[in-house]
Formats: sequence, C-alpha cells, structure tokens
Amino acid sequence: MKFTKTLMFTIALCLLVCTVAQAGKDLDAVRKKGFIQAGVNGGVFGFGMPDAKGVWRGLDVDTARAVAAAIFGDASKVKFTPLTAQQRFTALQSGEIDLLTRNATRTLSRETQLGLNFVQVNYYDGQGFMVLKKLGVKSAKDLDGATVCVLPGTTTEQNAADFFRNNKMKWNPVVIESTTELSKAFFAGRCDVLTSDASQLAGIRAVAPNPDDYTILPEIISKEPLAPAVRHGDDQFRDIVDFSVLAMINAEELGITSKNVDEMLKSKNPKIQRFLGVLPGNGKALGLDEKWAYNIVKQVGNYGEVFERNIGVKTSLGLKRGLNALWTNGGLMYSPPFK
Repeated sequence: MKFTKTLMFTIALCLLVCTVAQAGKDLDAVRKKGFIQAGVNGGVFGFGMPDAKGVWRGLDVDTARAVAAAIFGDASKVKFTPLTAQQRFTALQSGEIDLLTRNATRTLSRETQLGLNFVQVNYYDGQGFMVLKKLGVKSAKDLDGATVCVLPGTTTEQNAADFFRNNKMKWNPVVIESTTELSKAFFAGRCDVLTSDASQLAGIRAVAPNPDDYTILPEIISKEPLAPAVRHGDDQFRDIVDFSVLAMINAEELGITSKNVDEMLKSKNPKIQRFLGVLPGNGKALGLDEKWAYNIVKQVGNYGEVFERNIGVKTSLGLKRGLNALWTNGGLMYSPPFK
C-alpha cells in the first residue's frame, strides 16, 4: 500500500513537472533567440510591404511590432517573412515563423484542423470585386461570364465560387498563388475582375499604374475577420499576442496615445494606472514587465494611430474606420477590462 501511494505520488509529480516544462515553449524559444519571426503578406500596401528603403510598413507589420514591444520592450525585435496564401499556415505549423500577422481570416476549420489559435481581430473585412472603370460595370451581379483573378487556397476562392453559383452566373477563375503576381496579371488585362478582401483591393489599387482607372464594386459578399495566429500548445504566448492587440484598442478607449503616454503615467484614474503598469499586476499575470502595455503605446501607438498611419483616410488607401471603429463609435473594436 505504501509502495502504491509512493508510486502514485511520483507519477503525479512527473506529470506536473512535464506540464510545467511544456508551458511557454514558443515564448521561451522567442526569448532565447532575441526576436520574433513574423509571417506577413509582403505584397499589400498598407498592411504588409517594404517601402522604398526596405523598411517594412503596414497595419499587420505594426501588430507584430506591438508583440515585440510587449515581450522585449523593443518594437524593433522582429523579423519579417513574406508568405503567400498557400505558404502561411504551413510556415506557422512547421516553426518557420513564430507568429502569423498576414491578413488571415479566422475560421472554424483553420482553428480546429490546422492546430492554430487566432487571437483578437486586428481588422474586420469583407470580400469585394475590383474592375476597370471603362467596363462600365456597376454591380457584382453584372459579372456573368467574367474572367476573375483569385488567390488559391483562400476563403476568397470559395466565397467567389459560392457567389457566382448562388446568383446563377458563370465565371472563369484565373488562379495565381502570389498576391504580387495576381495584381500584375489583373493590371495586364489577363482578367476582367480581381476579387479579394476589400482592404487588399484598396491596397492593390493604391499602387496601380493609374489608380483612378479602377473601381471597387459596392457588394461585400463575406465576413472576413482578419486576425493574428499562433500555434496550439503555448497558452502564455497566445495570451501575450492576444492582449498585445487588445492593448492598442484599450489605449484608444482610454485616450492614451504615443504622444501623451508619458503624461498619462501621472493619471489618477486606476484603469489607466493598471494599464500602464503604475499599479502592478497585469505584467506579472502575462509573465511580462509591468510596462509592457506602455511600451506598445509609446513605440507603436494605439489602434487608431496605427490604423490612420497605415490605411486611414489621409493615406492613399483612404479607408474609413467603419467596423474597425471603437464600439463607442459604432464599430466592433472592444477590449475587455485590463485587471
């Protein structure tokens, strides 16, 4: 009997040790190498693309920088891997990248079958269609028989097929793997229509030889909640990525910006004190420095700043906040309490 109890205690202790050893494995690997390897699109202006000097810019790029700021206190501790739609999930599953911030739609099958965890949505989108203005097309329902450029292995391809089938129309898909090559094919006249997330269409149009030659049709045919993703198996890393996105949203709710964040450290508001680490607790809960959220806002900005800087109405994309406005302004961006 004594032997049995001893054996059971030993097994239980082993299970506990094994569990603890596995906790934070992806986060430990990131910390060990000193940077995050983030997968991005690489070909969508405003979301993920290097500028003329080779510096990566975009909303998804800044999302990855926010995670680096949270973990390392330094938003520059991130490297970027451009990925096609077909490569992105395999790259994350295989460990080629630590974090996917590449306009990926969260779906049930992707989360359950691919071994991935999506976090807070960083852009609410929907699929649309872009055509040459000179074609005179005013509605997607006028595209019967059209040749359509589309990326393979995406929700876009399935959504387009469903749309044409449901409206009893025929279509001729031109399937090209790379976003950059797909855009070139469309601009070269290989297809009548380009279909993708509306934000991507705006980004592609912004870098067209003559942007005014193209129009995005009014129909939005799907829901595309775009969110960063990590692998299953490290809840701590998943929580950090999730709350890094939420920190930018919460900062905007609290009126904290990259310009006033130092002054906000003096605030008497307990919500602001907890958020910025003046009152400790949130950092410890995530296994981070108490100034993790301060570092995100100081170095990257709140969500509104990131949005307007990369894709807002004053950029060449000219996108309005819409669904991506704060919940207090009629949008879907809403943060849980930071306490």
